Amino acid sequence: MTAKPYLTGHYTPVADEITATSLTVEGTLPPELTGRLIRNSHNPKPGITPTHWFKGSGMVHGIRLRDGRAEWYRNRWVHTPALDGAPYLTEHGPDLTASTAGTHVIEHAGRLLALCEAALPFELTAELETVGAFDFGGKLTSAMTAHPKEDPVTGELHFFTSSPFPPFLIHHVSSPDGTVLHSQEVPGASAALKHDFALTEHHAVFVEGSVTFDPSEHSGIPYAWSDDQPGRIGVLPRGEGGAGRVRWFDIAPGYAMHFANAYEDAGGRIVVEGPAVGYEGWQRSWNWWVGAPSRGAEPTSGSRATRWTVDLATGRVTQEHTDDLTVEFPTINDAFTGREHRYQYALSFPDDLGDGTHALVKYDRTTGARQIKPLGTGRLPSEAVFAPATGGPQAGEDAGYLLTVVSDLNSDSSRLLVLDASDLSLPPVATVHLPRRVPATIHGSWIPDNTL
Repeated sequence: MTAKPYLTGHYTPVADEITATSLTVEGTLPPELTGRLIRNSHNPKPGITPTHWFKGSGMVHGIRLRDGRAEWYRNRWVHTPALDGAPYLTEHGPDLTASTAGTHVIEHAGRLLALCEAALPFELTAELETVGAFDFGGKLTSAMTAHPKEDPVTGELHFFTSSPFPPFLIHHVSSPDGTVLHSQEVPGASAALKHDFALTEHHAVFVEGSVTFDPSEHSGIPYAWSDDQPGRIGVLPRGEGGAGRVRWFDIAPGYAMHFANAYEDAGGRIVVEGPAVGYEGWQRSWNWWVGAPSRGAEPTSGSRATRWTVDLATGRVTQEHTDDLTVEFPTINDAFTGREHRYQYALSFPDDLGDGTHALVKYDRTTGARQIKPLGTGRLPSEAVFAPATGGPQAGEDAGYLLTVVSDLNSDSSRLLVLDASDLSLPPVATVHLPRRVPATIHGSWIPDNTL
């Protein structure tokens, strides 16, 4: 039997938890990088083969930087009931604590939260030990998306619950101190798969693509492409009671897993950007995720940078591909979440046959320039996380660093690269050598000390 692609190569799980201190650094770590880079991954225990990439147990990998030193690396499974075999579905319904907790990790209200969209968040200590399920003081009684959005101006955390059964979509808002301010069911939503969403200054934006609940899909994640599922964008005014004024706009068939950002332009139109696929790209990507035949060579196939522009006055939506590279995991300087941004970053993949190499990409939306930083054959960078330089946004939108953990199959090793976000053609500002090869991770965050 051929090994599942998500258990081989860059994605090969590690079998244990370790801690290493006083890591070797080449170059000079900027002193403002005092905090933790924490990344999450699907890492099943030895001997376990999950039916889907996303079903693997969550493992977080952390790198602690302080005062120009790399103090430690450590990796820890998120110790949820599911790690020890507890089922998600019980005779009483879903167990929201039986989470893989393997998609993302964020900070909110001073807490580290490991996320998986089908369950409750799991709180971690600053040393990545598991505290337990976190339900916002009993205010969250449903699952939480793995892609919440924090408004950089208000500090509010916006997130949602998506379900294949009514209520299909609930929009939640938490205050900066972790208090749920309101939760609203969103009228008109369907069972379409909603993995991510977008936030603007005045709206929450939900995109429903052509992938929806399908109980005949037996990979453990019951969703599949359906030509009968219309593509739509829902625009919900922010604030209590806003769900009652949501508007839905038709878009072309397709599916978008992640969004880079959204904003309201000078004319009041909603602009949303993120990679998207059509049917063939979705199917070949899905087949990789479940290890089925007719899959692409990479976990994403045919995913192109896409822009949707919603004219609220006319009801018209325009859609365009803005680049021809296969990209995923888009990021920005989070200080521009919900506001118009100039720079955008992404991970570029080889083509569907596996030709080419992985690279990081920087887009300048003002000039249309594209900068590509290949890292060489056999090397896979992680999603590029932006960490601001001293001075914050006032120093410039791209004044900061891109942090990426590179899996290197040539030497069975990994290293953290600290790149100058203003110019990817420059050599790394610093390189931190890690004690083991870190498997390809999904999402992560730079978490400064002053937030914990």
